Amino acid sequence: MDFDGVEPGDARPGGYDSRVRLDPGARDPRSRPDPLCAAGPVVPVLLPGGVTAWLVTRHQAGKAVLADSRFVKDIGAWRAWRSGEVPRSWPLAPLLTVANMTTATAGDHTRLRAPLARAFTTRRVARLRPRVEELTGELLDGLAAGRPADPVELRARFAHPLPIRVICELFGVSDDRRPRLRSLCQALFGAPAGPAEALATHRELRAALAALLRAKHDHPGDDLTSALVAPGQELSGTELVDTLLLMIVAGHETTVNLLVNAVYALLAHPGQLALVRAGQVPWSAVVEETLRWESPVANFPFRYALCDVDMAGRTIRAGDAVMLSYTAFGRDPRQHGPGADRFDITRPPARHLAFGHGIHHCLGAPLARLEAAVALPALFDRFPGLALHDPGQPPLRRPSMIFNGLRDLPVVLGPPGDS
Repeated sequence: MDFDGVEPGDARPGGYDSRVRLDPGARDPRSRPDPLCAAGPVVPVLLPGGVTAWLVTRHQAGKAVLADSRFVKDIGAWRAWRSGEVPRSWPLAPLLTVANMTTATAGDHTRLRAPLARAFTTRRVARLRPRVEELTGELLDGLAAGRPADPVELRARFAHPLPIRVICELFGVSDDRRPRLRSLCQALFGAPAGPAEALATHRELRAALAALLRAKHDHPGDDLTSALVAPGQELSGTELVDTLLLMIVAGHETTVNLLVNAVYALLAHPGQLALVRAGQVPWSAVVEETLRWESPVANFPFRYALCDVDMAGRTIRAGDAVMLSYTAFGRDPRQHGPGADRFDITRPPARHLAFGHGIHHCLGAPLARLEAAVALPALFDRFPGLALHDPGQPPLRRPSMIFNGLRDLPVVLGPPGDS
């Protein structure tokens, strides 16, 4: 893949070439959002496996790519994929070849998105609120059963189980199917597995979702899965499975990261926490500032250029792959002001791209916002003494090129407040 227009000044000290090495371990310090945004609107990157791509790092450039029909999501447009330069065994290949709207373009995108948009209604999401409150309360009860001074891993005990339980409600998963679905999601999003184990989990999860679709076809209910298989829908069986799989991947890990990132941001910025606790700033501002400051998605692959495109002094060639850096978008001072690198829940509302843009805006955004709007105040109300277990030791980040979150979040709950 050619990278015309790379200026000699792009090279950095320390032996790096002009391509930023973007990898889960973030071994290249330039791969963090602030340096990426400063590097320019369009940055050449080297991905694991020697795969090369362009990374869009600034808000306006990212918004332009999301709205530009010259960039498509059909993997057949990727020159390196067609030529075999990128092997079919590349770890990100399954994400790029599923049959849902994340890999579809134009008419196919509309066809795959429309049934989900009709089923995933504002009314259906709003009806979930009492159940989200109930599930949140159950998890908080479990936390309160421990000793107040003992450290608690909040990601595993609170942020991780809540979204999958909400997804089970949304999908209409029966009680007897829930333990299996939860365990598969735990394996899918848990500790990194070897290729064979990851593939087996993926296949089992697809089989479980296919069985759920068959059950809802035969015995429909008032849930999203039943709406997707209702008479008149035109998605194939594979497309239906991949659509549910998309809902799990997009609706689970991103919401976990939103919750964990928000809790850590507040505990690391006690002045900000004091403002929201005093009612001077609404919890909705915490949610939106977290989405901007630490987007739950780090980098999203791929768009592919149908023709040569000149962007910000770079020439993106036909067939090149383009990634979008949502973490860098949120730190862009051209969009969010000179203090874009600061967590500040009092900043004037500004549009962020954490949920995408235009026809690529995330359909699950209202549900993610609902879960955060319920879970965060409930957590801090229940445990007013909540604090980081080791404030001097920043928690480790999860090794992911796609998702942006912490590997764990050890906290001390303190005595429970009034419940």
